[in-house]
Amino acid sequence: MVGSHDQENGLTHEPDENTRLLDTSEDYSAFSIRGEQDDADDSLPQRPSSRRWKLHELRKQIPEPLRTVGSGIAQWVKGPDPPLVLKINPLFPSIQNAPLRFVDRFLPKRKHKILLLLAFYFIWLTTFVGVLHHSIFVGDIEGAGGNGCGIDGNNCRPFSNSTFAFRCPADCRRTQQLNPHAVGDQNAEYRPLVIGGPQSSGHAFDGDGIYRGDSFICASAIHSGFVSNSKGGCGVVRLVGTHDSFPSTKRNGIESLAFDSSFPLSFSFAKGTNSECKDLRWPLLAVSVIFTALISLFTRSPAIFFSSIFIGMYFHVGLASDPPNAGSYYDIISLILGRFLPGCFCAFVFYRYCIRPALTGLEAQIEKTVLWLGMCWVGALTNYTFDFIPIARLTPRDLAQQPGAKAALAIIVTVIWLIVFGQIYALRLAGKLPRYLALYALICGTLLIFVAVPGLNLRIHHYILALLLLPGTALQTRPSLIYQGLLVGFFINGVARWGFDSILQTPAALQGDGQFFSPLPILHAPVAYADNITFSWEPPPRGWEGTSVLVNDVERWRSYEGYDLNEWTFTRRSNDERNYYFRFGLLLGSGAGDYTKAGVWEGDGSWREMEEGPSFA
Repeated sequence: MVGSHDQENGLTHEPDENTRLLDTSEDYSAFSIRGEQDDADDSLPQRPSSRRWKLHELRKQIPEPLRTVGSGIAQWVKGPDPPLVLKINPLFPSIQNAPLRFVDRFLPKRKHKILLLLAFYFIWLTTFVGVLHHSIFVGDIEGAGGNGCGIDGNNCRPFSNSTFAFRCPADCRRTQQLNPHAVGDQNAEYRPLVIGGPQSSGHAFDGDGIYRGDSFICASAIHSGFVSNSKGGCGVVRLVGTHDSFPSTKRNGIESLAFDSSFPLSFSFAKGTNSECKDLRWPLLAVSVIFTALISLFTRSPAIFFSSIFIGMYFHVGLASDPPNAGSYYDIISLILGRFLPGCFCAFVFYRYCIRPALTGLEAQIEKTVLWLGMCWVGALTNYTFDFIPIARLTPRDLAQQPGAKAALAIIVTVIWLIVFGQIYALRLAGKLPRYLALYALICGTLLIFVAVPGLNLRIHHYILALLLLPGTALQTRPSLIYQGLLVGFFINGVARWGFDSILQTPAALQGDGQFFSPLPILHAPVAYADNITFSWEPPPRGWEGTSVLVNDVERWRSYEGYDLNEWTFTRRSNDERNYYFRFGLLLGSGAGDYTKAGVWEGDGSWREMEEGPSFA
């Protein structure tokens, strides 16, 4: 005690009363401080506090087997005591640490390392911008289909005697029409929208192919052989106005749809205008992969590593590998810069709480590069790496229509649960499972509240999925490096390509050009002759204002209740033996709901009745 310790050091003093009390060897185990009331009646048992008493009584109501199971689960969730320190021990450490030793040997001072890092960034930036200068993307031309272009498609003129330049990126053949698109009495879905083209089924461009105006321009250019799918290309589109009879041919991996009637807008590709411009996304990918790998191998700082990777990969995705839809190169830059600062804020948050715990003290440079950085590139390039999965969108209709979608979803869910169980076990070993269970209980409760909001639908976008799952990867284990890199890549791709879409969206925002599930007009039997046909219909139901008529997928007539008769006559030339396709929809203001399937007025004057149900614009 105090006195004996001082005596050992040659110091003595008389302990005071408090010291003597603490230093005594007498047994005070029977001693307790009690009030006068306690002294009056020692026989009364001590009652626990009110809260403890209630918990005790509640516990007594639980059957003993359940109490035993619950105690076992609680003890398991707490994990080992003391918790394990999860840390990656590098395989072949002398090899993996060689890049760090190289930097420390030749650049021992901090200022030299900073100058080298700045020079590295400058070389990376100038190389990337130099290659990017040759890659510019454009969108599709505007078609005259549906009622979006007005009566007779007049809002989309001129239809002929007009040309414009275009540029296509590589791999346009992958772009598909996701919602059904009516082409006469056919529906185009989950395929490139290409209607018409050359009569022959060869591969080379012959200059004779004419395409319907609502075809995808880049897919049509590949179909005709005008540009290469692997390299992209540039050229000039020539609008040729009304054209009859678009054939179906299979060329260069794309099978076009046939349309055996007329359409007011069509186009071809001007012969001799295809230039040698190329989409340089693959050289750009090589540049970005090399520079990100170098920064991963030669830096030990998690902050420098993550910030460099995040910024470099973000601009690569947004400007090269998966740019957002925009009218010009400058619009793309504007979109990417507008999303960059909010993306950096999110990146700082999950770096602080998820990335830094996993990377701090990690000197397995090669494993970090392969596992974390490699999977980050896999996530950032989802438009290529996961393109083989037959799921376009997680909607009930898409899952039912796409072959293999349900089986693929089942496999994905199974893999995700296996990963979740593995991370739960690792968090338990680290003693972190209780607080993570509390965190995810809060997240699940919030999502359930969002689901219950009326009039809005819950959407888990790329970036939201990453933000939800990243906290569970804040461990320094090899599986955590894999999952964390993949999720960061998902976040980068989601923000750069699609932006920060809301987690709650209206049905109209999710619908796009899909079905409205609106009522359809009630039609009477038409009166058909060789050169004219007359249609009539019931007045529109309550809440709707009129009726729209599409002929050959272009709006030709609209009538409003109280202003027009509920009938219309269409006339053709006496020697016209083409088929004509008629679809009818209800109007609300200037917009239309769903249209009926197409009925066909055939060349011999007979009428082929339309099938039940809606078609799609």
